[in-house]
Amino acid sequence: MDVRKAFGATVALGGVTFAVDPGRVHAVIGENGAGKSTLMSVLAGATPPDAGQLVLDGAPFRPRTPQDARRAGVAMVHQELSLCPHLTVEENIALGNEPARFGFVRRAEMRRRAVAALEKVTGRDAASRGAATPRERLLSPDAKVGDLPPSERQLVEIARALALENCRVLILDEPTSSLGADDVDRLFSVIRKLAETGMAVVYISHFLEEIHRLADDFTVLRDGKTVGTGALAGVKPADIVAMMVGRTVDRLFSRSPRAPGQVVLEVSDLNGAVKPAGVAFTLRRGEVLGIAGLVGAGRTELLRCIFGLDPVRQGTLRVLGVTGFRSPPARIAQGVGFLSEDRKAEGLAAGLSLAENLTLAKTSTLGRAGFVFPRQRRAAAERWMQALSIRAHDAEQSVGDLSGGNQQKVALGRLLHQDADVFLLDEPTRGIDVGAKADVHELIGELARAGVAIILISSDLPEVLAMSDRVLVMREGHQMGVFAGSELQQERIMTAAVGVA
Repeated sequence: MDVRKAFGATVALGGVTFAVDPGRVHAVIGENGAGKSTLMSVLAGATPPDAGQLVLDGAPFRPRTPQDARRAGVAMVHQELSLCPHLTVEENIALGNEPARFGFVRRAEMRRRAVAALEKVTGRDAASRGAATPRERLLSPDAKVGDLPPSERQLVEIARALALENCRVLILDEPTSSLGADDVDRLFSVIRKLAETGMAVVYISHFLEEIHRLADDFTVLRDGKTVGTGALAGVKPADIVAMMVGRTVDRLFSRSPRAPGQVVLEVSDLNGAVKPAGVAFTLRRGEVLGIAGLVGAGRTELLRCIFGLDPVRQGTLRVLGVTGFRSPPARIAQGVGFLSEDRKAEGLAAGLSLAENLTLAKTSTLGRAGFVFPRQRRAAAERWMQALSIRAHDAEQSVGDLSGGNQQKVALGRLLHQDADVFLLDEPTRGIDVGAKADVHELIGELARAGVAIILISSDLPEVLAMSDRVLVMREGHQMGVFAGSELQQERIMTAAVGVA
């Protein structure tokens, strides 16, 4: 109640009050920088509050460390998974909490805890273990985590949180950000079953559709304060958006007429090492070409082949009048910008400042004779910070200290500073709140009207349909068709994506 936290002159939490009831799913909603991450960090014991009161089951709750919180029954699953890929599922579940006696790990007890936790997240009991489906066999305690798909890793992370038998509060931070539709449905089923056992679930998400499907209650944060809370039934998405951003967002997707120009990208019979397989299309100036498909369809691999990150076995590629395959530095010099879906591993240099990340792809305008002048770099970075509404202390702040949505804005700002003619955007709005998403959509529209050619990948099908002039559908690496005009219908796109005639 009335939780407050400041970092120097920056007030992260200015008075947050909300309550989570047992057996309920409570959604915490807000723009990037609203204070969600700080609040969850306080609840999980990673950050001590400056003021306010935490109460758990009627008793004061003030954990000093995450271990204190876990022992009290509060566990958190972060958006960026913290699993060790070289260890087994069982070892990951027990990591940091291995049962031991006289300095020796009790293997039998470790296995028992892992199996019990996995049964909670798969819905299987010990008696059904012999009839496991192939998907369930992936969650064997002996499986290597590095061999699991993202959806299974997410379940292992949740199982790790549930391994403590007294877990009463489970905090999930953007758990579906890297999952496909089928895996989201499966995860929701797990969450509902956990709530039915009496567990309190705190669910953080930017997807309002998910929140209305799953949550019972909600709390909206804005500028570190609670601006709305209560039961979700009867509350319209537009009302939640207005609370989040402090204004009415009339249109999430910004779209105005644009006239495609000359062809700048030609792909013919493109085959990667595994994916894509035989893809062919053209891209024109001023056009947004959407790439749709389920997880594993080969969309990301297609962009990586074009940009020179992945090897190409055969095919023809002509970019801005130049035929042939090039390295990423050559593509950047040519005027091609690539936004990776994995901002943590590929999109950003987390140890560098905002200014360095924003200007990294083009430094020739920031000095002379090969030298970069810090004052010019800072000025350029501040222009992009203002244009993209990036929330940070200043341009010299480490980009790794920013929220996920602000990191995504920095990655997009790098392409804008690069002044590219062709944008390859892989999930550009992943992890960005509703208000910022509307700003990114408007930016994409402005770029297209200015003559920039854009390829847009998004797992949000309404986003692809609303923003694109044409949509190329992929399945298992193959091109299933290109749709335009009256053919841009959700049913037709999904039918092609799943391979149904």
